Amino acid sequence: MKNHSKWQALIATATDAHLTGRSPWPLRPGPGRWRLAAYTLGRAMACIATAALALGAQTAAAQAWPTKPVRVIVPYAVGQGTDILARYVGDELGKELQQPIVIDNRPGAGGNIGTQLTARAAPDGYTIMVGTNATHAANAFLYNSPGFDPQTDFEPLAMVGILPLVYVTQPNNPIRNMQDLLRAARANPDKLNVAVSTTTCRMAHELFKSRGEAPMFPVDFKGSAQALTAVIGGQVEFMVDTIASLRGAIENQQVKALGVTSAVGSKLLPGVPSLAEQGVAGYELVGWTVFYAPKGTPPDVLRRLSSALEKSLAKPAVQERLLQLGIEPQTMTREELRKFGGTEKEKWGRLIHAAGLTPVN
Repeated sequence: MKNHSKWQALIATATDAHLTGRSPWPLRPGPGRWRLAAYTLGRAMACIATAALALGAQTAAAQAWPTKPVRVIVPYAVGQGTDILARYVGDELGKELQQPIVIDNRPGAGGNIGTQLTARAAPDGYTIMVGTNATHAANAFLYNSPGFDPQTDFEPLAMVGILPLVYVTQPNNPIRNMQDLLRAARANPDKLNVAVSTTTCRMAHELFKSRGEAPMFPVDFKGSAQALTAVIGGQVEFMVDTIASLRGAIENQQVKALGVTSAVGSKLLPGVPSLAEQGVAGYELVGWTVFYAPKGTPPDVLRRLSSALEKSLAKPAVQERLLQLGIEPQTMTREELRKFGGTEKEKWGRLIHAAGLTPVN
């Protein structure tokens, strides 16, 4: 009787689990009910076996990964800065994974096309992407329907680095640093102008205006080259753009640097203090680049991808190449990157709204 009771309890438990609710009648010994219970137990065991097989197959696939080339989607055109770094880092990543890395350029809609393609790719570790502050922060507020959610549709893998900006002016301008510019802008509200050529440049200006209480008038240009020409020619007094875009002009003394937009001075422009270091409290705005995988990629594959990328990015030759491209290498854990992504999205959204920019379709 004791064993009989144990079996009865076991069958009742299996029946409850299978039906997701308690049986309305007690299971008592009887031909019909024993058959029902046995059938139900069999169904439950079959479900468990199927789940175990699926889990085992997934685990085996993750352990075998990678067995074929890995695709890196670049949501920008061939030859653009993000494309160049993707190809360089991709070569090193291929050595770590012992598989070819295929660069797949999918430009368009400010990076949304390639980013949407990645979000919809199979989460098997064979498709990853290079994301930026545009694709994974600003575009959520610049487009009505970007086609993806930068937080919920992706898993961060590794930080490549940041792209600080720098404020410049003509060499003969009496303004020598950001403190001088602050005083001049406050004394002449909206009379001083600053050249901007991208959304990132415009947001750097908006943050300076709000944090420094320094109202300046932004002048939009189609590209960095046109904006720089206007500053050198004296048509516009100041300019803010990436160090990568302005480093050559600074080194050739066509313009002088006033301050960088990173939290502290940058390796890309030694000797030039940041805006925060010059008294603009809480100022920090940089471009950035991060590798991402689609949400749902197996945890073990994520760990291996992240590790391989970190090893690739830590190589001295890679770090030197990134600095040449105007990217200051930085590292973050995957958990830090998740928090960073959320904070950056909130920051860019706030600045875009403050600038009065309306999203497009």
